[in-house]
Amino acid sequence: MRYYDVVVVGAGPAGSAAARLCAGQGLSTCLIEEHGTIGHPVQCAGLLSCAAFRECGVSRRSVLHEVSGARIITAQGSELEFDAGMTRSVVVDRAVLDQEMAMQAADAGAEVRLKTAYAGRKGSAIRTRGVSGKGEIAFRVLIAADGPRSPVARSLGMQRPPVFLSGLQAEIRRDMDGRHVELYPDASPEFFGWVIPIGKRRARIGLAGTQDIPERFRAFCRGISGGSILHLVSGTVPLGVMPKTYGHGTLFIGDAAGFPKPTSGGGVYTGVRSAAHAAAVAGEACLKNDTTDAVLSGYERRWKADFGQELEFGLQVFRLRQQLSPDDIDRLVRLLNDPGMIRDIQRLGDMDRPGTIIRHLLKNPKLYPVLGILLKGGVRQIIKR
Repeated sequence: MRYYDVVVVGAGPAGSAAARLCAGQGLSTCLIEEHGTIGHPVQCAGLLSCAAFRECGVSRRSVLHEVSGARIITAQGSELEFDAGMTRSVVVDRAVLDQEMAMQAADAGAEVRLKTAYAGRKGSAIRTRGVSGKGEIAFRVLIAADGPRSPVARSLGMQRPPVFLSGLQAEIRRDMDGRHVELYPDASPEFFGWVIPIGKRRARIGLAGTQDIPERFRAFCRGISGGSILHLVSGTVPLGVMPKTYGHGTLFIGDAAGFPKPTSGGGVYTGVRSAAHAAAVAGEACLKNDTTDAVLSGYERRWKADFGQELEFGLQVFRLRQQLSPDDIDRLVRLLNDPGMIRDIQRLGDMDRPGTIIRHLLKNPKLYPVLGILLKGGVRQIIKR
């Protein structure tokens, strides 16, 4: 049985970043991935803020398109459009991005094992199954980057995130303004639908929610494209962080911890940020030869200080959104379609840390009519944070 300082389960962006950073400290590191090809199956819209893309530390080979703004379109036909006049996000080929990040981990010294799935725990070793049959890999620190359903978390009896969204996405042929992502809040009432340009006459169309996803998706596609679907993928988005992101010699990062942003569902930025904090704590634990909770708890302090408040705020906004009817959303979009507020959105908007602009807008008296009775509860609490 091979022994490593760190074993990372899952070779998505968070897992590969953690493996690279651990190996870069001189820690013996093993990165396992259950699939035979890194980056497949694709389960992501592939829209990353410029900051998230920089966090990945990769070349531009994966970039398919650049976006500078967005259009929000309600079922009643109201629209809100804003454009920063510069690139604010990129659309990437996630397979290429993931593969480049895994290669960087390997170049840093991590051993990468494909077709190797986590199959359980045996003390300070994990059981695996895969192309080489059954095996065991011993570790000092385990980093779980194994996605929304996290077999590692389940095997350890760790409490999971409170909300799981299901999503469907397809590639379609469609002419659209390539500068803007289109958002459709009524396509899926608990969340939203999206259309993302990826190049000439091509786009990604998708939605996420908690129920009736296939039916909603078919209706959304009929209303938007009217054309053929070129490629269909499904995925799961956890919202709300698991109550404890460390324990049993393990650190949970990325989607496995519930780090996707509740306002957008995006998880690459927080995933890679959490990987950096996990790698730092893993290095400290190995240096001290102490992998008890007393040391590993430093990981939770780190990520909370970095983006914890933003995730907590985002979950409040997500829950508030559940209380808004389609008429409320339409009226909100019309109220936001004000030159001053559009300038504020363009100036303060941040995909990864949206708390600043949301709080700023909620303080504007022009929005009070649509929020109404909600000011007595959730909205007032959000504004005060």
